[in-house]
Amino acid sequence: MQRRQGRVNAGLLLLLYQISQVGLQNIPSVTLAVLVLNIFFFLNPVRPLHEVCISVNEGFYRQNWQRLLLSPVHHADDWHLYYNMISMLWKGIMLERKLRSVWFAYIIAVFSVLIGVVYMVLEFMLVKILNDSSYEMNCAVGFSGVLFALKVLNNHYNPGRVSSVLGLQVSSKYACWVELVAIHLISPGTSFAGHLAGILVGLMYTMGPLKKIMKACAGAVTSFTDPDRPRDYYSGYSDYYYRYPEYQYTTPRNYYDYTGGLTEEEQLERAVLNSLNERDLGGTTYNNERRPYGFWFPPEQNSEEEVRRQRLRRFDRR
Repeated sequence: MQRRQGRVNAGLLLLLYQISQVGLQNIPSVTLAVLVLNIFFFLNPVRPLHEVCISVNEGFYRQNWQRLLLSPVHHADDWHLYYNMISMLWKGIMLERKLRSVWFAYIIAVFSVLIGVVYMVLEFMLVKILNDSSYEMNCAVGFSGVLFALKVLNNHYNPGRVSSVLGLQVSSKYACWVELVAIHLISPGTSFAGHLAGILVGLMYTMGPLKKIMKACAGAVTSFTDPDRPRDYYSGYSDYYYRYPEYQYTTPRNYYDYTGGLTEEEQLERAVLNSLNERDLGGTTYNNERRPYGFWFPPEQNSEEEVRRQRLRRFDRR
């Protein structure tokens, strides 16, 4: 491991300042860990960049697969690190709180490796289509591919927003594509294939089979939870329920158990009738039994004429 030396890294200092402004206590744990990891490898790179970058030649032909792990966490310079980590900071804050930390860490790990694989596939396709072997040598480093994938996820979970790309108001649905072209035009040295690989992996998760595959692979691990499943409000009381199983909370099997098969209008009418019956009967229950959850049906239903008489008697008493 080599320690980076030389000039003062203004981009790194500015990044640390931005993190301090947000506050460590406001940054979710996995997002903070990703920031620390990338800063650490920037200051202490494992190897020189040409030995950690990913390419078709190094990754596929020479089968140097460890570059799939090393290339995302190494950056060319301090400003490369700054822009990537600032983007990671805001995307992580929004996504980690929605997906929860364990699943978000799982996504980061899978995306980091898979984007490198997709990147090599894209470069290999360019070699065959354009008959230009130079694409085999294109070597990429940086976390930007993962950031493009996270941008697709963020737009998927927060639809209907408008993003500003170079002053243009673009629907969030297409923002990643516009940003892909804009970055390549402004900075031709950036990896177009690497950014495109990130978008494709993000789409594989939101619209393709990747999410299901990840769930299947993580199914045997109880700490991995479904990000689309709502939080269990009663999960904090598991010890209580373990000690007193007869009082466990059970949810009805379907909506019919709550409504009794009634429409909304019929439910409202039934509630009014039950309320009137309670008042006339002094609020007592039949046979001193507790009523079940959902809508309650008394053993004998009064006719509409009887209900009308009960109402008149109540008004007469007033």
